[in-house]
Amino acid sequence: MAKLQILKPFQSRNYRLYFSGQSVSLIGTWMQRTAVYWLVYEKTGSSFMLGAAVFAAQFPSFLLSVLGGVVSDRYNRYRVLLLTQVASLVQALLLTGLVITGQYAVWQILTLSVVLGIINAFDVPARQAMVYDMVDHKDYVPNAIALNSSMVHLARLIGPALSGIVLEKFGAPVCFLINAFSFLAVITSLLFMKLPPHKRSERVNTALADMKNGFVYLRDTPAIGKVMIMLALISLLSLPYVTLLPVYAREIFHGSASTFGYLNSFVGLGAIGGAVFLASLKAGTDLKKILFVNTILFGVGLFAFSHMTYLPVALFFLVIAGFGMMSQTTISNTLIQLAVTPAMRGRVISYYAMAFFGMQPIGSLLLGALSHYIGAANAMLVQGVVTILIALLFMPFLRKRELKSKDKMKIEQLKERSVETTG
Repeated sequence: MAKLQILKPFQSRNYRLYFSGQSVSLIGTWMQRTAVYWLVYEKTGSSFMLGAAVFAAQFPSFLLSVLGGVVSDRYNRYRVLLLTQVASLVQALLLTGLVITGQYAVWQILTLSVVLGIINAFDVPARQAMVYDMVDHKDYVPNAIALNSSMVHLARLIGPALSGIVLEKFGAPVCFLINAFSFLAVITSLLFMKLPPHKRSERVNTALADMKNGFVYLRDTPAIGKVMIMLALISLLSLPYVTLLPVYAREIFHGSASTFGYLNSFVGLGAIGGAVFLASLKAGTDLKKILFVNTILFGVGLFAFSHMTYLPVALFFLVIAGFGMMSQTTISNTLIQLAVTPAMRGRVISYYAMAFFGMQPIGSLLLGALSHYIGAANAMLVQGVVTILIALLFMPFLRKRELKSKDKMKIEQLKERSVETTG
């Protein structure tokens, strides 16, 4: 039943087009991301510069995502998304041209990463909010969110593995070029969509007032706000562990670009396992309890991986970390999407982007600096301990089964309609 239910969004033509195009593009995105990080580490040999690379790519999203959310709520999301995909294609082509010459500096790669971060600040709120618009039957929105999470993590499994192979055989420029061509799949799918005419809403408030109203709404909706705070802490202090994977690949496991690709892919494999687990849950399962347990599991995976020098066992612990990590994005995103009112959807998703994508670059910079002084393995161990402490800090909220007013009703709807298909 759960398997059939999760496929319901594909009854919507627009969602079928979106899913197929985005699946191709995400693989290209992960190939480019893996290649950029490997290129920076290969050229500098510095874990701090790895943190700087992540910071450059994602911090602009932290700064501008709220503005991106306002744009998503005030303007035609379809046109915004089409524009960001074209801009991302151009960025990938510029990166290809820069690296293929062989005459480039790290700061130039970081500059283009900043450009991509600015594009993503407007892309993510529009893309996430449009999922709701693409699904004809709104009862299937939780299933669409579940499919999106599965798609992202499947790309994380495939993309880095392909990138590692391509890096060794052909070099980084080919990874970037493949990513550029992958955006054609998304652009084509968008052009073939048949969406209802955009209804321009009356703009009573200024953009600044809309931003302020979004923060007020978030403050006055504790069921969303607490999830956001926990996600922000995990993104700041736990998720940046991927920044250190090139160090592990080269210095600890004495491997190559392929080793780096495998490390990333096994994280993705664990995330896919987490998706299958979440999809198998029965209706009525306490999502917050799952979030607590899997956060503990995430921390244990990082802790055990930190000082492991035997690659096969280390990969096993990365699978555990990826499995535990899965709940953070999927459960948080699903809770937020279903609880938010339509008028606030773009802005609230932009806050989600700030919490999830925006805090990671700051954490990556901090982690890169920390590992410079105490070593990558010790820094990873600290992350594992901190992740467990975050779970314990939020335990009273996560174990609380009763919520007040409308928040309780919305959480119950999530448990009844989407827990078994979340992924």
